Amino acid sequence: MKVSIVGPGTVGMTLAYTLMLRRVAREIVLVGRNRTKAEGEALDLMHAQAFLQVPVTVRAGDLAAVEGSEVVVVCASVPVPEGIVDRNEMARGNAELMRVLLPEIARRAPDCKLVMVTNPVDPLTWLALELTGFPPERVMGTGTLVDSIRFRELLSEMLAIHPDDLRAYILGEHGDAQFPAMSVAQAGGERIDDTAERRELCERAKGFGIEVFRKKGNTSYAIGLATTYLLESMIQDERRTMPLSVRIDDYLGVSDVCLSLPVVVGKGGIARVIHPDLNEHEQAAFRKAAEVVRDVIDAVG
Repeated sequence: MKVSIVGPGTVGMTLAYTLMLRRVAREIVLVGRNRTKAEGEALDLMHAQAFLQVPVTVRAGDLAAVEGSEVVVVCASVPVPEGIVDRNEMARGNAELMRVLLPEIARRAPDCKLVMVTNPVDPLTWLALELTGFPPERVMGTGTLVDSIRFRELLSEMLAIHPDDLRAYILGEHGDAQFPAMSVAQAGGERIDDTAERRELCERAKGFGIEVFRKKGNTSYAIGLATTYLLESMIQDERRTMPLSVRIDDYLGVSDVCLSLPVVVGKGGIARVIHPDLNEHEQAAFRKAAEVVRDVIDAVG
């Protein structure tokens, strides 16, 4: 299975390394504006894969090299501004970058599944649909996947239940307008009560990304492994459920934006979008998230 990573920076290379270790892909192509560095990264990974039982081919290339990819993952980004507090500050610059990259990706790999990692991921996932013309099931953003995992980790400590056994999602925008869907959170078939203390965990989880960035200059491990988890479900047709940024079509009166909802991920991409029965407070939060994302979409044209 061939996976192309456009943007082999810190996130892209963490993803490539994880894909190799977990044997998700047999061929990995690194596409970056600095071809020499991409070639060096590919060589380093090729030397590392010699220690694996299952060989993986890693090489660098230009956009033409994405041809034949089952999945193309877009991590490319303009430089992140120092002291950034809102991912939407990067919207204009990254939208212009996507206008260069995505039409060519669509031309070279018209049958691929497209995974957007670049921030702000919700407006850029919407833009990816517009620029590629791909059907909605083949375009998705990582959305609130990492936010949800962070939330489950915190909730796990409070409830003394393993995070894998918790069904609790952060939905909406991958940003300040995200919210915990506590009305449908459960463990072992039992509802997890909605309390102010548990909602506060969502606020803590929301701020982790910016905190990590301020302390180390980037986020890489969590998003890299989260994207690998997504690709595993897709390439191996595992049909796992996870929150991803997808096109919303007439859910709670919201349409034509991309936000995170639970989806089933299989061989063809998004096999099903799940529409949870949210309470009135959460419905209002979802609509507010849609307004925030729509404002960014309109601002970048």
